[in-house]
Amino acid sequence: MLSLALRTLRARWITFTGGFIALALGVALLTVMGLALASSLDAPARQPERFAAAPVVVEGADTLRVPTPNGDRTAKLAHPRAVPDATVAKLRRLGTVVEDRSFPVRAKGAPGELTGHPWSTAAFVPYEIESGRAPRADDEVVIGGDWARPGARVRTDHGTVRVVGTVAGRGFEHALFHTDARAAELSPAVDRLVVDAGPAAVREAVRGTDGVRVLTGADRQYADPGPQRDSEALTAMNALFGTAGGVSAFVSVFVVASTFAFAVERRRREFGLLRATGATPGQLRRMVAAEALLVGVLASATGCALGGRAAPALAAWVAEVELAPRWFTIGDADWPYHAAFWTGLLVALSGAVVASWRAGRTSPLQALREASADGGAMTPGRWLCGTALLLAAGVTLALALLGDPGGLLHRKAYVSRPMLLITAAALLAPLAVRPLTRLLTGLPGVIGTLVRENTAAGVRRTAAVAAPVLVTVALAGSLLGATATLDRARAVETRERTTAAFVVTRAGDGAFPPGTLERLRAVPGARVSASAPSAVYVLEEGVALVRSEARAVGPGGAAATARLPLTEGRVTDLDDGSIVVNEEWERHTVGQRVRVWLGDGTERTLRIAAVMATGTGDNGVYVTPANAPGARVDRVDVALTAGADARAVASGLERAVRPVGGRVRTGEQWASATDPGSERTTRYGLLLVLGIALLYTGISVANTMVTATSGRVREFAALRLAGATHGQVLRMVGAEALTVVAFGAVLGLTVAVLNLAGIWGALTLLSAPATLTVPWPALAVVTTACAVLSTSAAVVPTALALRHPPLSSAGVRE
Repeated sequence: MLSLALRTLRARWITFTGGFIALALGVALLTVMGLALASSLDAPARQPERFAAAPVVVEGADTLRVPTPNGDRTAKLAHPRAVPDATVAKLRRLGTVVEDRSFPVRAKGAPGELTGHPWSTAAFVPYEIESGRAPRADDEVVIGGDWARPGARVRTDHGTVRVVGTVAGRGFEHALFHTDARAAELSPAVDRLVVDAGPAAVREAVRGTDGVRVLTGADRQYADPGPQRDSEALTAMNALFGTAGGVSAFVSVFVVASTFAFAVERRRREFGLLRATGATPGQLRRMVAAEALLVGVLASATGCALGGRAAPALAAWVAEVELAPRWFTIGDADWPYHAAFWTGLLVALSGAVVASWRAGRTSPLQALREASADGGAMTPGRWLCGTALLLAAGVTLALALLGDPGGLLHRKAYVSRPMLLITAAALLAPLAVRPLTRLLTGLPGVIGTLVRENTAAGVRRTAAVAAPVLVTVALAGSLLGATATLDRARAVETRERTTAAFVVTRAGDGAFPPGTLERLRAVPGARVSASAPSAVYVLEEGVALVRSEARAVGPGGAAATARLPLTEGRVTDLDDGSIVVNEEWERHTVGQRVRVWLGDGTERTLRIAAVMATGTGDNGVYVTPANAPGARVDRVDVALTAGADARAVASGLERAVRPVGGRVRTGEQWASATDPGSERTTRYGLLLVLGIALLYTGISVANTMVTATSGRVREFAALRLAGATHGQVLRMVGAEALTVVAFGAVLGLTVAVLNLAGIWGALTLLSAPATLTVPWPALAVVTTACAVLSTSAAVVPTALALRHPPLSSAGVRE
């Protein structure tokens, strides 16, 4: 049987080359994603940077810890607490104590946002003067890097300063150092302390002080800027590569199984002849399995080799576009190779064996009779699987809409849900071939008739060639349409939530320095409503500590400049003893009291004053400034008093915030400028996923079309003997290719619209602005690309076949 399989591979090399290419590329995709995912599981050991030379670092409480029946639940505080004064006094008795402060600084000509520090902390990196000297006056600074030289005057959002020295840049920040006194004026809050004393004595001094941490050795890295950046980067990369790997696995398995099944279906005449000469169904199945095994082993091994070489390029790209940290590289894990190899081999065997099962069960005469035209393309197994998947997609969508519509708006949901419908549509596609292709083929004359009859007669061929197009269009429409629909809903929400005439923010959206709010309130005709970002934590169901983003606002000002999507209660009822929540909260009835923890970890029990609709999930909660300790104003909404001149108010606001780098925009301008849009990681992740899917399915379209066309040499010879010219045959083949692409595109569009309808329904149930957005430009590009590839892959082999005399071609066997 193995020798027969080898002879078949040599004789039908064109058919098996298509399967080989599809499988090798699929395994390569799985290998690349597996290696990337394995490399994102562990970050390299990181050494302290900002405090590498510090003896002991003491930090205030930055973690909320809440006991529950299932153990303590923790969360990072939005506003960490400073080390208590009594504890600082104890530490000063042990040795020298240096106060550290970090605050954002924007300067003209700087390479980005700078981080300000007191000069006394420079020694703990250590930073050393490369040119010039240390700062001595309030208007003197030392900068990191060489973007300005000593003597230069630089305008910052804290005033104009003179550069008196430079230090070498360290990569993890763009530093700017003031004198200790000036840094204390600009940022009164103390972030952490450096103590020149023994670790044991320091720990004894802080014993009993809630939440204070003593960092020594490698633990000093937790005091670096963004101490959670590695874990956050790993989480983002896991999500990115997990999503891309899942879609890659689905696309590759789908296309490979379809390709191998189609290759077996095309050999029914051969199987009929073998049955007529005495071959048993079992022998046919074993022969097909041996062929698939040979092709599968070679293609899977090739795919693993290709994936191993392509993975470093992917790692370099994600690091270049800052989806991954600079340190990210592909590791030496072995399991991705094993997983990809055996998955590819199993899919190849399954696709070939399942397709051969039906061929083995048919009688010799029946197989020969069906060889020229497809009959009974919808097998019982295809009916069962397709119907089951279609029902599963419908039932799970209905359950999600009834139970948790917000879950449908999450990336994992709208990335994975289309796969059920895509597979169901592919399995049930033969049902739509005849009616749909007849609608799509409106060409007059003989060519139009041939196109209609060929596509309708070759049901399996049409469905197999259309499958990659279906996957491509459905994924592009579902993923891009989902993000566009959600982005539009969030943008409308943002516009509807503000009624302010003007919105004042700071460049870079940072907090306003002290005194700015008073100057704004002094502008004639302006009614000012300041707000600050914060967070509120609540323990739901007694075990889950949930963080909600919050805005600290004054109730009177909020009522004048905001239009919150309330379902119950009034904004004017918000006071220092209450909170405005949304319907996602476990308790969301006006008048109920909820136990919460504020942004600095303070525990409070607040009354629910009003309830907002869930919306797209960005509504958050609202508290008063008294319940947001540590929050700093970063946005000021301004309403006009009766009779006030808008231009005069705008000019006054601009004068008030110009010294601190503030910006004044109308409410509409601010809403347009702050449209949420998709997160950068999500956007690049979808581009990666779609890029992989489009590249792979594009190659598969060409591959499947070449395979299908190569088996029609006798048909083309018969047409030529009947009087058809070369041009007529080529036009017929091109029109058939376009018809098949259009068929796949219509099915893909149907799947995409059904998936987007689920998101639209979820938004409607959540009282969010719901407008179904179909990405027509992207779908047009994708469909055009598939059409070009498909037509070229059909016309070129046909043109080559037409070079032979028709009588010679009519007698040629593949």
